[in-house]
Amino acid sequence: MFTFDQLAAFIAVAEELHFGRAAERLNMTQPPLSRQIQKLERIVGTELLERDNRKVQLTPAGLAFLDEARRLLTLAGRAPATARRIASGRTGILRIGFTAASGYSVLGPLLEQISGIVPDVDIELQELVTGEQLDGLLTGELDLGLARPPFDARTFDSRLLSRESMVLAVPSGHPLAALDRDIGPEDFSHEALIMHSPTQARYFYDLVVRLLPIDHGNVVHTVSQIVTMVSLVAAKRGVAFVPESATALGINGVAFLPLAAGSTGQVELHALWNRRITNPALRLLLQDLEFSAS
Repeated sequence: MFTFDQLAAFIAVAEELHFGRAAERLNMTQPPLSRQIQKLERIVGTELLERDNRKVQLTPAGLAFLDEARRLLTLAGRAPATARRIASGRTGILRIGFTAASGYSVLGPLLEQISGIVPDVDIELQELVTGEQLDGLLTGELDLGLARPPFDARTFDSRLLSRESMVLAVPSGHPLAALDRDIGPEDFSHEALIMHSPTQARYFYDLVVRLLPIDHGNVVHTVSQIVTMVSLVAAKRGVAFVPESATALGINGVAFLPLAAGSTGQVELHALWNRRITNPALRLLLQDLEFSAS
């Protein structure tokens, strides 16, 4: 394999088209310069320069090789600086997992803040439920998650991003929407329910069944994503308990009703990361990132 010294020697001769001037430019004598070019041509397997006593000129192969040689030397010169920037966290890749609900609430403002702190870091986004995010943070496939409790505080550090109430989503024109008051358990006791999955949406499922007297005989659909629940409500398939931020989805045909005191809990969303931070970009980000829970 050729060396960077050989590339530099070839570039100098190719640009000067004169071995004497090229040698002077490189602060060396002409014989070792000629040997560098000869070694390079043997490695490449073809003549790169045509030379005689009167002139030096590039062969067609040499002309093509010149562009590549310049590119390689540029990359080589840039590599140490790039490595230092990655080590300092000023460049690199930040892989962020987020729940579907956070995608239409806090994700946008958070990304804007991240871009201001580490503008040269590339962001990779993955929409994942909380369990999948925890797995990714453990394996190193994710650097930062936007997820729901519970999680092991010994393994993960976290900051609260948002706190909001649960509301009842009903089809537009539904009789409950005409009550013009907070909705209590007696109001939905006979309604068809679109329920959270106890495995893929465990946080919401546990919250709802802990606070509300759910008759599982009324459950007609079990899904994992809030947007799916609201879409099914719009299709008049039943009613559903969703976080208040679901109103931002803008799905037509749905009314969102407040729940009576004692019938609703606070839905939390956290930014979380593995306490064993290996990504310098995440370490730099966390120094300046402001977490403001709403």
